[in-house]
Amino acid sequence: MDNLLSNATEVLLLMFLTITFLQSGIDKLLDWKGNLGWLTGHFSKSIFKGTVPVLLSIVLVLELLSGILCGISILQFAIDGESAFAFYGATISAATLLMLLLGQRVAKDYVGAQTIVVYLIPTLFLVYLMQ
Repeated sequence: MDNLLSNATEVLLLMFLTITFLQSGIDKLLDWKGNLGWLTGHFSKSIFKGTVPVLLSIVLVLELLSGILCGISILQFAIDGESAFAFYGATISAATLLMLLLGQRVAKDYVGAQTIVVYLIPTLFLVYLMQ
């Protein structure tokens, strides 16, 4: 417990990313058709219109990888008081969010892009902390 408390900021940010990305990835797995249908319409007038299934697959893998690495990192902090995976989890999370941001900007969904930035700020702070 002392390890978690002495790394409270990192652990809380890792929990935030674990919840965010595992929930999103699991949702994409459980409702693939619904997500694909919505995104196909969302990107119908963009340069991504023909590649939505491939891009959704890439985002799904990166979200699950991010969530799993961040979750493992929490366990490492609890056991060892440090984590070798936290930097990688945070960095992949940031890259995933940047990909999502690009998608929202290309689709001209500026409100959606704004929402992504809200997630990106604490993620970049965690990357900074873990360097």
